[in-house]
Amino acid sequence: MKQGLRRVVQVLTGIELAIACLATAMIFVLILFQAAQRYLPVPQVVWAGEVSQFGLIWLTFVAAGVLVTRNGHIAIQLIDNVPGALFARVVQTVAMALVAVISAAFTWACWELVYSAGFLTSPALKLPMSWVYAIALIGLASATVRAVVAAVQIARFGPPPPDHDGLVVEGEVVR
Repeated sequence: MKQGLRRVVQVLTGIELAIACLATAMIFVLILFQAAQRYLPVPQVVWAGEVSQFGLIWLTFVAAGVLVTRNGHIAIQLIDNVPGALFARVVQTVAMALVAVISAAFTWACWELVYSAGFLTSPALKLPMSWVYAIALIGLASATVRAVVAAVQIARFGPPPPDHDGLVVEGEVVR
């Protein structure tokens, strides 16, 4: 069970990080191309800016789940460092439960957006906007599931060590 969960987390994290890396590279290349085409005698490519904007959206949302698992999201460490294992466990469990609830609400809103925006297309590429929103939906769903798992794990085993960068499964950190 532990090995299976570990493998699933590693594969999902790898996929999400690969999409995030591709989005980052795409943004870099397209922005560089846009800057260069202003000074070169080449025809203007209007879709480059549009795709780079979509890339930033995809990068933001697809990395959200990984950041929740690796505790890499924005956090205030003041309360986490207060002495008392029980207090830290309760605070971090509540924090992850709030992240899960908010991510679930955003996931639902994004689902509605994907469902209702099927007829809308992007201005330059005529790409269905539901495709653009679908990656955000996947990232938000990942963040929701990972936050629920993290809340349960923190409630069961206590807060992870400060230098961890993975999911705690039955007392062991899964990277």
